[in-house]
Amino acid sequence: MPEPKKRRWLKPLILGALALAAGIQLVPYGRSHTNPPVTGEPPWDSPETRALAKRACFDCHSNETVWPWYSHVAPVSWLVQRDTDEGRRRLNFSEWNKPQKEADEAAKSVREGEMPMWIYLPTHPEARLTDAEKQALIQGLEATMGGKSSGQREDD
Repeated sequence: MPEPKKRRWLKPLILGALALAAGIQLVPYGRSHTNPPVTGEPPWDSPETRALAKRACFDCHSNETVWPWYSHVAPVSWLVQRDTDEGRRRLNFSEWNKPQKEADEAAKSVREGEMPMWIYLPTHPEARLTDAEKQALIQGLEATMGGKSSGQREDD
C-alpha cells in the first residue's frame, strides 16, 4: 500500500532539518566564549547592590559571564554571543577603568523594565527580582553611578 501523500515529505523534511542543525554547528561564531580579565569595578554603594547586579546584570554586562551549555549550540550560541558582546560594549561592570557609554542609563533601564531583557529571564530565574529587590537595585545603581556616563568619578 503506498504511503499517504502527506507523509511522503515528512521524512525528508525531518532529515533535512537534522542535517541543517548539524551543519550550523560548524559555524564558529558564538562557541569560543571568553571572559577577559576584570580590570576594575565601580565604587559600589553597598555589597547588596553588587550582589543584585551580579544576579541580574553580570552575565551580559561584565567579564564574569557564566556560559550555560546551550550557549555552545548554534543558533542559540550566536544570539548569546551577540547579546553579551553588545551588553559589554554598552556597559561593562568589569572594565570600570574605561569609559562606560550607558552607565547613567543603568537604573533607568531597570526601572522601565528594559533590563534584564525578557528573553534572558526564562533560562535565568535568579535574575527575576522581586519588586523590593528591583527598587533596591535601582537605588543602588543610582547611588553607584552618580548620574555619570564615563565610569570615572568626577573627583578623580
